[in-house]
Amino acid sequence: MKLTLEVTPHDGDPYRVTTNLFVIVAWERKFKTKASTLATALGMEDLAFMAWESAKQAGITVQGIFDDYLKRIESVVVAEEEPANPTNAELSAGH
Repeated sequence: MKLTLEVTPHDGDPYRVTTNLFVIVAWERKFKTKASTLATALGMEDLAFMAWESAKQAGITVQGIFDDYLKRIESVVVAEEEPANPTNAELSAGH
């Protein structure tokens, strides 16, 4: 499971990060739940935690304490992605 998250800090430019297995397992451990619950119950704290862990994995400098990171971001959203397998109609629409 991969999510691409767009983070908008209070100061600085927005950036995108993508979750990976390490991030999802860290989230499961912290919140004592399973990734299967993400489809029905994904909260803002969940997104922020995944963004924080993903940023660290990507080498983006972030605060070492989650709550400090949380105080410095304005929003976190799941970024819109291009379809993995575009249909022929979508391909022909661009011509």
